[in-house]
Amino acid sequence: MKQTYNVPDMHCPACSMLLEGLEDDLPGIRRISASYHKQRLDVDFDEAQVSEAEIMAAAEELGYALTRRER
Repeated sequence: MKQTYNVPDMHCPACSMLLEGLEDDLPGIRRISASYHKQRLDVDFDEAQVSEAEIMAAAEELGYALTRRER
């Protein structure tokens, strides 16, 4: 599943790197890309291994609230 999130608290390259690090922390994330310029996070993940709620909770633990961006 591919999902895009708004991340209004992301404001610098270090923020992007932290969020992209979720790929190493959560099994099932195939690809993750963060853009602090667009305040956006794109995640491609396997729903059988990780849920959207788990991804959102892990981002929140890092201090970033994700909201689902409608395509």
